[in-house]
Amino acid sequence: MSTWIFLRGLTREIRHWGEFVDTFVGQLPDTTVVALDLPGHGHLHQIRSPTRVEEIAAHCHGQLLGRGVRPPYYVLAMSLGAMVAVAWANQYPDEVLGCVLINTSLRPFDPLHRRLRPRNYATLLALALRAPWAPQREESILMMTSRLMRARTDILAQWCAYARENPVWRTNALRQLFAAARYLAPREKPRPPLLILTSAGDTLVDPHCSRQLAVRWQCELREHPSAGHDLPLDDGPWVAKQVRHWLEELQALAPRATTSAA
Repeated sequence: MSTWIFLRGLTREIRHWGEFVDTFVGQLPDTTVVALDLPGHGHLHQIRSPTRVEEIAAHCHGQLLGRGVRPPYYVLAMSLGAMVAVAWANQYPDEVLGCVLINTSLRPFDPLHRRLRPRNYATLLALALRAPWAPQREESILMMTSRLMRARTDILAQWCAYARENPVWRTNALRQLFAAARYLAPREKPRPPLLILTSAGDTLVDPHCSRQLAVRWQCELREHPSAGHDLPLDDGPWVAKQVRHWLEELQALAPRATTSAA
């Protein structure tokens, strides 16, 4: 039995995983998934969001301790959540068995225009000016982050309901953006094994960021040919299968590593 910690991205909460949690457990049946809200999101939307990614990671770590979830565990995270996962793996390397990073971008490996594509600047500014529960806001986010599910009116209706129940306040969204912009990742790869997943159709973050990170840190990269930024939403079964194959490869390499050490 393995434990997986799931972390979402900017202004998203645990309910935005949608059907993906069940899909993931279906591919990895001996798995327990613990989805965490970042401070300022979901049921923590009244908390002031930290302006440092390392503080967000420490807060999430504290949530696990409060729930009695003990290491070791794996971390699957996307976008801002993946930055938190990197910081987490650096702060608590003995507790993390491995990380799956989805459509993230890290300073100092890529410039701003690749980490956040300029075509989205006007849309993001408009989002910042709208009320957190405005339907147009969630519709813009869905259009910006999905390519394969953007026509799903049921998903949009769910997202609007989440925003009404747990609004991410403008100040928190700006603080999270600031945390993401200022975070400086280590030049050396974190100790736990890493799998990087990216989407060729991501119009929010240039997939070159994931490719570059895989080269710099010499870790495995797998790329979806058509999905958008929200890869677990657009093709959750593909994500779950990539993770299962990666774990199988890690397990196959483990006996060789033990033999070599002996």
